[in-house]
Amino acid sequence: MKIATAASTFLLALSATSVAIADGDPAIGKTKATPCVACHGEDGKGIAPNYPVLAGQHADYMAHALRQYRSGDRKNAIMAGFAANLSDADIEDLAAWFASLDGLDTAVRGK
Repeated sequence: MKIATAASTFLLALSATSVAIADGDPAIGKTKATPCVACHGEDGKGIAPNYPVLAGQHADYMAHALRQYRSGDRKNAIMAGFAANLSDADIEDLAAWFASLDGLDTAVRGK
C-alpha cells in the first residue's frame, strides 16, 4: 500500500511539474527570441546588470509576465512594444526556451 501511495504521489508531482514548465516548444522559442538577444543576451543572462536574467526563469512566470506586457497590465515601454504582437503560442515558445537555459537557480515547484 505504501508503495502504491508513493508511486501515485510521484506521478502526480511529475505531471504537475510538466504542466508548470510550459506548453511551448523551446526549439521554436529559440528561433523567436532573436529580438530578445539585444538586451537579454544570447544566453538569456542579460547584456548588462540592469537587464533581467531570463535564463532558467520559471516558464509559467515568464508567460504571465509577457501576457501582462502585451495587455498593458505590466508597464514597461520597451517590453510593451516587443510583446504587443506576440501570440499566445509565441509567448509559450519563448517562455519554454528561456526556461530551458542554464541561469537562475530556482527551486522546483511543488517540492
